[in-house]
Amino acid sequence: MTATDDSSRERSSGTDGSSRERSSGTDGSSRERSSGTDGSSRERSSDPQLRPFLHSGHLTVGALKRHKDKPVLFLGDTTLTGGELADRISQYIQAFEALGAGTGAAVGLLSLNRPEVLMIIGAGQTQGYRRTALHPLGSLDDHAYVLSDAEVTSLIIDPQPMFVERALGLVEKVPSLKQVLTIGPVPSELAAAGVTAVDLTAEAAKYPAKPLAAADLPPDHIGGLTYTGGTTGKPKGVIGTTQSITTMTTVQLAEWEWPENPRFLMCTPLSHAGAAFFTPVIVKGGELIVLTKFDPAEVLRVIEEQKITATMLVPSMIYALMDHPDSHTRDLSSLETVYYGASAMNPVRLAEAIRRFGPIFAQYYGQSEAPMVITYLSKKEHDDKRLTSCGRPTLFAKVALLGEDGTPVPQGEVGEICVSGPLLSGGYWNLPEATAETFRDGWMHTGDLAREDEDGFYFIVDRTKDMIVTGGFNVFPREVEDVVAEHPSIAQVCVIGTPDEKWGEAVTAVVVLRPDADSGAAAVETMIAEIQASVKERKGSVHVPKQVVVTDSVPITALGKPDKKAVRKQFWDGAERSVG
Repeated sequence: MTATDDSSRERSSGTDGSSRERSSGTDGSSRERSSGTDGSSRERSSDPQLRPFLHSGHLTVGALKRHKDKPVLFLGDTTLTGGELADRISQYIQAFEALGAGTGAAVGLLSLNRPEVLMIIGAGQTQGYRRTALHPLGSLDDHAYVLSDAEVTSLIIDPQPMFVERALGLVEKVPSLKQVLTIGPVPSELAAAGVTAVDLTAEAAKYPAKPLAAADLPPDHIGGLTYTGGTTGKPKGVIGTTQSITTMTTVQLAEWEWPENPRFLMCTPLSHAGAAFFTPVIVKGGELIVLTKFDPAEVLRVIEEQKITATMLVPSMIYALMDHPDSHTRDLSSLETVYYGASAMNPVRLAEAIRRFGPIFAQYYGQSEAPMVITYLSKKEHDDKRLTSCGRPTLFAKVALLGEDGTPVPQGEVGEICVSGPLLSGGYWNLPEATAETFRDGWMHTGDLAREDEDGFYFIVDRTKDMIVTGGFNVFPREVEDVVAEHPSIAQVCVIGTPDEKWGEAVTAVVVLRPDADSGAAAVETMIAEIQASVKERKGSVHVPKQVVVTDSVPITALGKPDKKAVRKQFWDGAERSVG
């Protein structure tokens, strides 16, 4: 008798006399043998286990193992080696799984910078946990919307009073939210309110350390949702995939300039862009020094005392350092690289920063839909004629300037920055129409308009979207307009971004008063204070208009809509970089 199995063979012959034979195994693998006309043969297997997708979590695990005896993270007076940090991450993974906040769960994070956040991020990155970070300055309504939309069941908080109060409000407003995990002892306020709360750090400490291993994940696995505003006034959840994040990390490692064995200062929010530097730094054999928040005097002190060689800042932070008296007395000579981005930088101040601190500045440009690495302006490329450039496109994505007809514009003409390739996110969470609008015709449309010079450098000249970028934070005018319009004295409102030396752009509300409103100076001053207080309460301090300008009328388009481009022109004329 002859034994049988479910394998199969398929043979084909070419017109040149060559032949190809494919055999399929019962395990789903296949093997292909090809024979040439000269009698030679080659064999190739398509077993999926031979070529698994390696994501940034694998890089993290490998880097921590490689540097297991080297300091990688400073916790105040305590230092963790790569091996010790890997152990801590493995303990957090076990805690998350035990608490139902690991595989398959949607979890939110609301915290200031603390080293434990890197362990939480490391656990999520290596295992593919779906995490959604909340902006520390966001309003209760916005936080509630994000958690509800993301279907979050657990919220991790830094147990500071302001976040404890926010957690209490969110538990009431978000039906899907079942438990609060605190980075430290559970505050009495949560226990008194009957909230299901667990000390995450104590829970993690209960488990023995295990060898850290990255989970096998497909390229389209959802590792997180990053919320950004939308034209409807509601934030959109950008789907972060393992492939997108891994591509971003690859570009950072391959194309960006790094000090040898970097000592990297993290003072921007780890829950947002700051975390993007975690894996590259440890892969480079570097050390991470974490500050709770940005404070100019503290940053300058730490740079001097810890001999910091690299950091990431938004332009308003650079201005704050330049304007602080300690910047003239502290020894900052160790600093080799300052990555900056997130908003436009005043070219006059950038030139001043280079004169003061040296040619140490490197700019990146990206957005949540194609994170951080669409273009890069290296340190040596910061010459006088390119201080308003965002750099040249990455080699790891297709980037083009397209006209309204979808074809590339001639060099020197303005087109929309469009991107395709593995850097792209997975679209918008539960928003198929918005996804189809932005991701169309083979490109992700950024909404940013730019021109390209003869050497391939991009210069952003306008923005098709109305988003305001102030101090590195995104503000969408519609969200502010909805609040301002509720004031009884307001007939019409148009919120725009206006040039600001410190913040890049300042939120500005241009308003028309109702005919019966008191237009006296005292009344207008009171109205402005009321508007600013209302916006702060409803939307958070970042959204508060820095100025409220009273005018007789707002220009309108042929369709009867406020002509924001015309309004902006009044403020941006003469500025070296315009945002339409």
